[in-house]
Amino acid sequence: MVDEKNEPAGDHQAGVAGFLARKDIEISFQRYAIDALSAMAQGLFASLLIGTIFNTIGNVSGVTVFNDIGAFATAVAGSAMAVAIGFALKSPPLVLYSLVVVGYAANSAGGAGGPLAVLVVAIVAAELGKAVSKETRVDILVTPAVTVGLGCALALLAGPALGAVATAIGNFIMWATELQPFWMGILVAVAVGVALTLPISSAAICAALGLTGLAGGAALAGCCAQMVGFAVISFADNGWGGIVSQGIGTSMLQMGNIMRKPLIWMPAIVASAVCGPVATCVFGMQQNGPAIASGMGTCGLVGPIGLYSGWIADGVVPGAFEWIGMLVVCLVLPAVVSWAVAFAMRKANLICEGDMKLD
Repeated sequence: MVDEKNEPAGDHQAGVAGFLARKDIEISFQRYAIDALSAMAQGLFASLLIGTIFNTIGNVSGVTVFNDIGAFATAVAGSAMAVAIGFALKSPPLVLYSLVVVGYAANSAGGAGGPLAVLVVAIVAAELGKAVSKETRVDILVTPAVTVGLGCALALLAGPALGAVATAIGNFIMWATELQPFWMGILVAVAVGVALTLPISSAAICAALGLTGLAGGAALAGCCAQMVGFAVISFADNGWGGIVSQGIGTSMLQMGNIMRKPLIWMPAIVASAVCGPVATCVFGMQQNGPAIASGMGTCGLVGPIGLYSGWIADGVVPGAFEWIGMLVVCLVLPAVVSWAVAFAMRKANLICEGDMKLD
């Protein structure tokens, strides 16, 4: 006999699963913590970060049009993040356009921790919008109403709390780094550097936590160590193309090789552990540009540009000490340390030719 009591529950579960599949709503770590987070970083890059770069150019050159462009770009950071997240979640057009309003609301409500508020609120609003999309004959009204209405309501209700949590965590990390610059310099540099190479966004993490100051300098050092480190130690396998693609592009390109042979990650991790405390204890390097720059490393030279924009914003006139610190921490030390560790590992046959070959 068939258990009739269980049949409706099974049908209901199948119905829910079928509905989610039809709407392309995938509740998973990959979709929300990797795809959405990485997309959020791109939205930040295309608004807040590029705006800061234009603003820095304006401050240095005295050409105010650059400052105007920078102001326009930074003003829409919340909207840019939300639309990027919606795109990563494969939202239909009406949902995607509605997220412009939701992102603005969440970023405003979240305050200093706005990026985290945008991440959470935009994900929920996008999925709710997708759920109702094209389910009625008045989709042109229903989909924006649900996405904007519920998204903004959530932003107003949860945004301040989410922003406060992100700010508290970021402030704690920065406070701890000020208190223990050596050990926290190592911890922050290694953790953020590893996140940069993993298929998640170190830039979005730093932005969500508002990681600047001495902790931002340690994070920047760790990220530079990963990118420059892999570029240098894989030169025999990838040549100058590898130098550019990893040193100015991303060390994430090595993830496939790392999965096959995790030991190849050791030189870059050691370089991060060395560069972090050198940045905090020797040069007192503070990254006071946009928090996203702390997690960008040498990608497009965004990290060093963020460092410089922080100097300008703080009224610091960089001298030889500051420029040497940037050069040593972001380029020279990562290259030397990673090369030395990789050389020793090759002598011990722990790293072999072809281990870091990029496709």
